[in-house]
Amino acid sequence: MESKQLLEMVVKAADGRRAEDIVALKVDEISPMADYFVIMTGGSDRQVQAIANAIIEKAHEDQVNIGSVEGKNHAKWVLIDLGDVVVHVFREETRSFYNLEKLWSDAPVVNVDEWVND
Repeated sequence: MESKQLLEMVVKAADGRRAEDIVALKVDEISPMADYFVIMTGGSDRQVQAIANAIIEKAHEDQVNIGSVEGKNHAKWVLIDLGDVVVHVFREETRSFYNLEKLWSDAPVVNVDEWVND
């Protein structure tokens, strides 16, 4: 699966669990770690876990290799490494504290609106 297709899969799975403020950053030209970082917010610990589980389940369905999943038990910040796409699912206060969008501000933002239901 190409990284752009993987990005679409992640965004759709997250949106299906009502992830908020989904932001995708194209980091391939500034970091060798991945092609995209996807950052999103869940309104509660339970929702953060549900979003992460939906992404993981969809990755399994699509036979996408999952490198690692970190933070799922604490549900303040769950990191899902899908290789070319690294997903960050945050609680709002944790997202504000770490402010990854500012840290990676050199990365162009990818328009994911076409994959998100309003």
